[in-house]
Amino acid sequence: MSATSSMGAQVLTHRGRKKKRSAMQKKPIDRFIDFVIYGLIALVVIAVTYPLWFIVVASFSDPGQVAQGNVTFFPKGFRLSGYEMIMKDERIWTGYRNSIFYSVVGTLINLIVTIPAAYALSRPEFRARRVLLLLFTVTMFFSGGLIPTYLLFKGLGILNTMWVFLLPGAVNVFNLIIARTFFESSIPEELFDAARVDGLSYFGFFLRIVLPLSGAIIAVIGLYYFVGHWNNYFTGLVFIRDSDKLPLQNILQSILLANQSITGPSAPTGQNAQELQEIADQIKYGVIIVSTLPLLIMYPFLQKYFNKGVMIGAVKG
Repeated sequence: MSATSSMGAQVLTHRGRKKKRSAMQKKPIDRFIDFVIYGLIALVVIAVTYPLWFIVVASFSDPGQVAQGNVTFFPKGFRLSGYEMIMKDERIWTGYRNSIFYSVVGTLINLIVTIPAAYALSRPEFRARRVLLLLFTVTMFFSGGLIPTYLLFKGLGILNTMWVFLLPGAVNVFNLIIARTFFESSIPEELFDAARVDGLSYFGFFLRIVLPLSGAIIAVIGLYYFVGHWNNYFTGLVFIRDSDKLPLQNILQSILLANQSITGPSAPTGQNAQELQEIADQIKYGVIIVSTLPLLIMYPFLQKYFNKGVMIGAVKG
């Protein structure tokens, strides 16, 4: 009896392996489709990454080689003159300091306001949550306009202060909706019932249970907020007058304008003009790298949370 069972098991194992091998053997049309898909993905990756790689290479290359189109994948005539001219400007360090402060403190304020608000809007016993969410959503489609916003900031006394970067955008409605959807779909209601039985209040449940389980959504929303603060250009352009309060983006824009002025219509002609244009181009490449370097350094450490959290707010079937 045991021998018969052993033979039956071997037959079943052999059939299972045979089915597995037949499933692994793809038809020619399937291989062709896979080849096309992988080829398209490779083209998309090259189209996205090569411009950034070219900017990095051009910022370290001889401006004359770049202007002649001789630079493709590797630097030619290695130079650091563009970075030297950028770093000699003391405004760069002031802009870096301001941007880091606005981004870090602004992101903390955003998270402190957004996460508790999203949690409150996710609770079914909060009866006013639908009305409040509707009022929040309206602001995504309508705004007061630039002039009323300027007058409002003036009345609040935050013009030409650091608070104009931190307070007006304390809540982003899109991020609020994503966080609320996460709390509704990813935090089991049974945890709340168990916490209430143990005597935890709403605030205690939020601090001890919800926040430790929300690392992914906090990292993703924090990254969104940080990038938004770091790239904030319009606020400094309109609402700030003192140069020592300007963020890095506005400082870099003033450097680019200064270099354009020396290569404009009133600039000298001939060989000197060509050299000035080449230097201005290298400074332009260096400015792009200087402005994006912190984000490029930070993103790999948050990539796993970013990939996980991008789909958190999606509709699940």
